[in-house]
Amino acid sequence: MMDIFSLSSPRCPHTAPFSAGILAGNAHPTTTSLCFNSKTSPEPDELPNSSAHLRRPKTLKPSLNPTPPIPKTVKNPLKNLVNSTTSPTISANLTNKLWLSSQLSPPPPPPPPQGPPQETIDASEATVSSNSDTDGSPEIEFRQEGKIFVGNLPHWVKKNEVAEFFRQFGPIKNVILIKGHNDTERNAGFGFVIYAGPTASGSAMKAEEFDGVEFHGRVLTVKLDDGRRLRGRAEERARWVQGYGVEHRSKWHEERESSRKDFRKVLETEPENWQAVVQAFERIKKPSRKEFGLMPTSHVYTNLIHAYAVGRDMEEALSCVRKMKEEGIEMSLVTYSIIVGGFAKIINAEAADQWFKEAKESHPTLNAIIYANIIYAHCQACNMSRAEALVREMEEEGIDAPIDIYHTMMDGYTIVGNEEKCLIVFNRLKECGFTPSVITYGCLINLYIKIGKVSKALEVCKMMEVAGIKHNMKTYSMLINGFVRLKDWANAFAVFEDVVKDGLKPDVVLYNNIIRAFCGMGNMDRAICTVKEMQKGRHRPTSRTFMPIIHGFARSGEMRRALEIFDMMRRSGCIPTVHTYNALILGLVEKRQMNKAVEILDEMSLAGVSPDEHTYTTIMHGYASLGDTGKAFEYFTKVKNEGLELDVYTYEALLKACCKSGRMQSALAVTREMSSQKIPRNTFVFNILIDGWARRGDVWEAAELMQQMKQEGVQPDIHTYTSFINACCKAGDMQRATKTIQEMEVVGVKPNVKTYTTLIHGWARASLPEKALKCFEEMKSTGLKPDKAVYHCLMTSLLSRASVAEEYIYSGVMGICREMIECGLTVDMGTAVHWSRCLRKIERTGGELTEALQKTFPPDWNSYSMNSDDELDADNEEDDDEDDDAYSSSGETDIDDDDPGLNLW
Repeated sequence: MMDIFSLSSPRCPHTAPFSAGILAGNAHPTTTSLCFNSKTSPEPDELPNSSAHLRRPKTLKPSLNPTPPIPKTVKNPLKNLVNSTTSPTISANLTNKLWLSSQLSPPPPPPPPQGPPQETIDASEATVSSNSDTDGSPEIEFRQEGKIFVGNLPHWVKKNEVAEFFRQFGPIKNVILIKGHNDTERNAGFGFVIYAGPTASGSAMKAEEFDGVEFHGRVLTVKLDDGRRLRGRAEERARWVQGYGVEHRSKWHEERESSRKDFRKVLETEPENWQAVVQAFERIKKPSRKEFGLMPTSHVYTNLIHAYAVGRDMEEALSCVRKMKEEGIEMSLVTYSIIVGGFAKIINAEAADQWFKEAKESHPTLNAIIYANIIYAHCQACNMSRAEALVREMEEEGIDAPIDIYHTMMDGYTIVGNEEKCLIVFNRLKECGFTPSVITYGCLINLYIKIGKVSKALEVCKMMEVAGIKHNMKTYSMLINGFVRLKDWANAFAVFEDVVKDGLKPDVVLYNNIIRAFCGMGNMDRAICTVKEMQKGRHRPTSRTFMPIIHGFARSGEMRRALEIFDMMRRSGCIPTVHTYNALILGLVEKRQMNKAVEILDEMSLAGVSPDEHTYTTIMHGYASLGDTGKAFEYFTKVKNEGLELDVYTYEALLKACCKSGRMQSALAVTREMSSQKIPRNTFVFNILIDGWARRGDVWEAAELMQQMKQEGVQPDIHTYTSFINACCKAGDMQRATKTIQEMEVVGVKPNVKTYTTLIHGWARASLPEKALKCFEEMKSTGLKPDKAVYHCLMTSLLSRASVAEEYIYSGVMGICREMIECGLTVDMGTAVHWSRCLRKIERTGGELTEALQKTFPPDWNSYSMNSDDELDADNEEDDDEDDDAYSSSGETDIDDDDPGLNLW
């Protein structure tokens, strides 16, 4: 057991994940792990054990039709071994206070990644051309549709990484990496990508456009395949059969050449004796582990598994475990601990728990390292009840808890937002004699930033200053992130200046937060410059770097620039994620460009990126804004069929579509389905329903929903009251609308501009302009600034009654007119025409009011009015009822565009 633990001293190297999700400080000394470097050689070809698959040529003339087997190579995973970090173990125990009453179940384990299939050459790779040579044999076309050549690859890169990068251009059939001659575990620096499906050719052409893109620090060469390699392999195969032009690249090749000559001799002399042919082929030596100097010991396999666990390739790690069991090698406690820690890194608590139980069955005594790994797994999965149970179990077995376990528990409580439990662990850490480090304080800062208590995070910073502990890059990044969330740009940049003063070099995370700050300020050009500064500093941007920039341009309607940044992201070697596509779709939806949004959705599927529930919900909201209920239900069905999570936001989109189109019965059916799915109705759902009934002027249904909100314990907000007032105004029940304003004052909800706009609109509809003017004065007395909708509604109401009302209404019109001129407001042509008709009734030949009000008309009003004088004179002969209709058609429609019910969400 001591030999096994000597793999990395003083402690095992896999303790790094204890605080990996929190901070990356320099609190742990570095130790080295044992690793082995060896060279491998390719295996010889294998012959199928059937005479039907054997070539029996009558002459030595090569034939290109048969497909020989492909050499297989043994992977050497020891190349991935790296130095690990460890931390000292200090004895201490957690108290019983760490128990929680509720238990969170871990998420289902993600499917293991599947690498692309090995390179094969079959009949599909080479097509027979219609042309024939002079001997009458068909000419073979070696160029394959949808196949590209990729050069200047990193020698250590794997197939799945190449496939993941090029999958953004279309579905991939195969990835071929050419192995090196001297080291078959590393590629030769180039390979091929073969696209599948009917769009394979187009996908290859798209990928070729990215010739020169950066990939893992290298500039790739991407070209369409010209068939040169397949042609060369066919010619080499022909020379191999004939025995000409073969160069011995190594000693293994020389030994293999002797066996190959014997095999060829048997083929020439005894082609009918298939048993002799098979025996001669089997005499060709194949590489084995002994040829590489690696003996199958637990020590070697443990290092192999550790290398794969560090790279988060648990599928290969488990394959090493299966080989250990096949060869009868017993797994040590170190091996189990590494496997548990590997699954903890990929947040697969279920698999980690399974291997932990197996370790308990195989080893009667466990240590703090494997407990720390399994606790970390459950903390990352938000299963704090299970983590606390493991801490108690560890204490009962007499195992002392190191400080890393305290940090892990604090990080877990930070993830679930449990401030009380996190502080309990922090206080217990100090009681047990531990000295809080930058990691400890960083856990607290991260907690307060995530729950929105930035002031508390600043208090922790003062505690660090008193203790003489300096900030590191992680804590600075957390503070900047907190200020960015509060949109406090000045303090965010002040923290960045502190980073520079302390002589720290910004990392990718800090750069990403600064870019978010610039995008939040609307300074998109400065954000792009920051990306270029990152690249100059040899920092590789991630998808999180480009996300806020793409989203910022999309929200501002600059979709062309958003797509340019999207293209820039891909050229920088970043693979678009579902969140990147969601940002593009959101921008298009907000601009109501649904056709382009659906095109982006199709491009996602082509690139192998599966849409999530947020993608479909955004599309549904877009169609809901257009009132297209059919499309909204179509994508709702897709969410259900694809097994995605149905949440309240998805149902909100459906309700919005139904209410927008006036299908209130369908909206009620949606609410019943929400109840069957046990999804509670929140404030937004009630707001949508109340607004839907308000559109129809059904104040009774709206009042019933208000009662249901109180019964279900849902608090109405300003949007709820505004929508209900809108329902009252449309129903002409101004008395109930006034009582609602009084109720808002009692519960402490202050009316906003939209609330007053709705109320003024209601008084105008009730033909009580004096009430509307009084409401307008009340709004200004509260400190609210009227907008264009308020002025439009109020002026329309006053002009319609100014000829028959008191003098103060006339003076009110003049006062409002002066305010509009001071604000620089200009109305549209339709409103100007309607107001001009009202002015003709008040001042037949023009006057002070007409002269003042025309200053708010469009610049081209004079030319328009000269051409329409005859029409206006004819309109003046109409009665007052027609004036009311004109008010409804011009004024009410404009108000509805600014109606609080339309723009609440």
